[in-house]
Amino acid sequence: MTPSSGPLSGVRVLDLTRILAGPTCTQLLGDLGADVIKIERPGEGDDTRKWGPPYLKDKDGNDSAESGYFLASNRNKRSVTVDIAAPEGQQLVRRLLEHCDVLVQNFKPGGLAKYGLDYESLKGEFPGLIYGSISGFGQTGPYASQAGYDFLAQGQGGIMSITGEPDGPPMKSGVGISDIVCGLYTAIAILAALRHRDATGKGQHIDLALLDTTVAWLVNVGVDHFLTGKVPKRIGNAHWNIVPYQLLQTQDGWFTLAVGNDSQFRKFCEFAGCAALADHERFRTNSLRVKNRDELMPQIEAVTRTRTTDHWVKGLTALGVPAGPVNDLAQVFADPQVRHRGMKISVPNPDAQGGEVALIGNPIKFSETPVDYRLPPPRLGQHTEEVLAELLGLDAAALARLRAAKTV
Repeated sequence: MTPSSGPLSGVRVLDLTRILAGPTCTQLLGDLGADVIKIERPGEGDDTRKWGPPYLKDKDGNDSAESGYFLASNRNKRSVTVDIAAPEGQQLVRRLLEHCDVLVQNFKPGGLAKYGLDYESLKGEFPGLIYGSISGFGQTGPYASQAGYDFLAQGQGGIMSITGEPDGPPMKSGVGISDIVCGLYTAIAILAALRHRDATGKGQHIDLALLDTTVAWLVNVGVDHFLTGKVPKRIGNAHWNIVPYQLLQTQDGWFTLAVGNDSQFRKFCEFAGCAALADHERFRTNSLRVKNRDELMPQIEAVTRTRTTDHWVKGLTALGVPAGPVNDLAQVFADPQVRHRGMKISVPNPDAQGGEVALIGNPIKFSETPVDYRLPPPRLGQHTEEVLAELLGLDAAALARLRAAKTV
């Protein structure tokens, strides 16, 4: 395996996750230098391997067994196939844990107990183990036994109720944001638990839920509800607490305007040729603009429709008024700032057409320990023999026996 010089170099993670929340967490740990060993079902693997098209093209230009969905959150991992339903497979996992600092899993609560791989079964044997559990509703509570998915969390967690146009239906995010946020919270918790373990020698159980983390990112809208007792309604691309801060139509498209203070509002009005609005007794301050948005915004929208998107974005940006285009994905990855920041990367992959795979980069920028991309998303079971020989000392005969028994 290619060694890492990242901040988590020397940390080993046993990854019993699939789909998106767990793999997002473990990919981040891998990007930071951890050796992530992804345990997958022999012959099946992570469900998302089959969530396509599109699929990565192999050297001959044919679809491989890796979907774009799988590729998105599984780099910097080694894939090892183990049948954890088999007693010998369970023993292999326990032997691997002797070499691991962290275990992350997203089975339903109690789902690993029958295999002896739940936290209660392991903590006595591995007192320093950090055990991260991701589930739909958490390990406790009236919904704990229910299966949970991103779409359900977005609905039950309130985000859909405040997303979408006022006269339209509740709307989910364009990506599985509840899964992603839960994965990020889990990675943060693991980093804190590693700090605690290094100081005390004690591991612990980390319990993260899609519903909890979705509720957590209601942020200001949730607290506004506490303050007023009112149930927020959908307001489309506008902002509950700042005006004007929304999508605006132009002569040839759309742009985003994010006026954050009264000075920026004045600059916008002067540039737009409607300076009188900045001095109007109903619009002088942000609080007044929020209260009177229904009167103000039609006047602003009537002005923005008279000029092009380019006119507004370039002119306002030059004045220090935050404004930007609404890019499609082709425009995003062609954007000079996005390119400069390395948000599209290519990872060498000898199995892929062209010898590499394009992925979205990690946004973390370190001055001393930069993120490194050591491994492309793995083929199913690609590293089984390598890991079991390296960590457990299994020879070719032992590996052949395990394969014949379909344990690996």
